[in-house]
Amino acid sequence: MRTAKKHSSFSSNGSQPWLHQHGVEVQEFGSVRNFPVGLSYETRMYSCERLNRILANMQILYSHYKKHHWLMRGATFYQLHLLLDKHAGEQVELVDSVAERVQTLGGVAVGDPRHVAEITTIPRPPNGAEEVPAMLSRLLESHETILTDCHDAAARTADLGDDGTNDLLVSEVIRTNELQAWFVAEHLVDTPLVRA
Repeated sequence: MRTAKKHSSFSSNGSQPWLHQHGVEVQEFGSVRNFPVGLSYETRMYSCERLNRILANMQILYSHYKKHHWLMRGATFYQLHLLLDKHAGEQVELVDSVAERVQTLGGVAVGDPRHVAEITTIPRPPNGAEEVPAMLSRLLESHETILTDCHDAAARTADLGDDGTNDLLVSEVIRTNELQAWFVAEHLVDTPLVRA
């Protein structure tokens, strides 16, 4: 049983927060707790591992969207500035959904940016600003990495009977990333604007 050390300078009414607490790690990353979700331990372990890699990649993609949103320039600045910010917001929603699925399966969702950097398979961009077409191409490559992983993970989790993970990947992650990739890719078409 833990007991808190009383400090004479604190009020005894219990409204003072106990600051600077440190605890023990109660669940290791890469493990799953036993939740009554009707899936085997092995299935939940597999799904959490795949989802965490996808989650790490989506967190990196979100960061790239925000960075590129800030760094846009040129004639299409306004349109791309708004589009990339919209896509970033959609990625944040997906990140939350995937993280919650990991937790639902009894796992631990990757969240610390330093841990994300260890897991991601998306290459690191330059620290500075790139030309606009290069930034857009980088976003498309990230989408393709995520989509390739998601298609495989969706098929394998379906085979394992993890319908919830399969549905999340197909209905939300894949469809959103495909749509975003389409919108970004169309900005790289070199087409006349006035005369054919």
